[in-house]
Amino acid sequence: MKLAIRHTTQYSFKEPVIHALQRLQLTPKETQGQKILDWDMQYENAHLELEFDDQNFNTVTLIAVDPGVNEVTITCQGTVETEDNAGVIGRHAGHLPLWSFLGQTNLTKPGPKMRALIRDISRPDSGGKLDYLHALSAHIRDEVTYATGTTLVTTSAEEAVAACNGVCQDHAHIFIGAARAADIPARYVSGYLMMNDRIEQEATHAWAEAHIDGLGWVGFDISNGISPDPRYVRVATGRDYRDAAPVTGISFGSTEQILTVKVAVEHQQEQVIQ
Repeated sequence: MKLAIRHTTQYSFKEPVIHALQRLQLTPKETQGQKILDWDMQYENAHLELEFDDQNFNTVTLIAVDPGVNEVTITCQGTVETEDNAGVIGRHAGHLPLWSFLGQTNLTKPGPKMRALIRDISRPDSGGKLDYLHALSAHIRDEVTYATGTTLVTTSAEEAVAACNGVCQDHAHIFIGAARAADIPARYVSGYLMMNDRIEQEATHAWAEAHIDGLGWVGFDISNGISPDPRYVRVATGRDYRDAAPVTGISFGSTEQILTVKVAVEHQQEQVIQ
């Protein structure tokens, strides 16, 4: 499937910026089942400083904001070709060893509420990890209602379970924390999802991947109750949201800002040559 993507991020600052740097992870990965056909990034009131691959093989773009501006716009667009591998990504790659995805972070660490949720699912034996993870995904979806505007990017998995609601980021963190508690390496994925009912969206998407012997990394979209299919585009991965965040940065000269995100993902029809 060919997916056409357009992602616009706009920062509006109350006061002119003296100095600002933005760390972008907005370039899709070249990985099993996913090929970038074309990808372009444009900056308004900012300029490219550096681009590199990080420890997770994420493409990281550093841009500097032009001094004195009140608004910055980052526009990414391109075409990605995807395949249906039933969510299986395969062997581990990247500079981090597999065991590094067993350690909990502040965003994934289980507390009393998460441990109670995990106890509801029987721990997996050596041959039942895949079934366990599917059951875990379904249980999280049942217990933590998807509700926008109820959590922040700083909300931990434990806090989301305690509140009984959250968004895709929270579902992913809960799943990752629970998988790690069962000695299964797990990681966070940020990316794009083509919705069946609309093209325009207000945010990127997030899901999780767990590593299973014999299969490698396998994806789980807890919020939608499925494993990723050709409608999904992987952009960045990491131990939690902070490693894979689409945009992070620092600024001096203005502390108040408004962030606006617009995402459009649509199926690009194949051209038939007669």
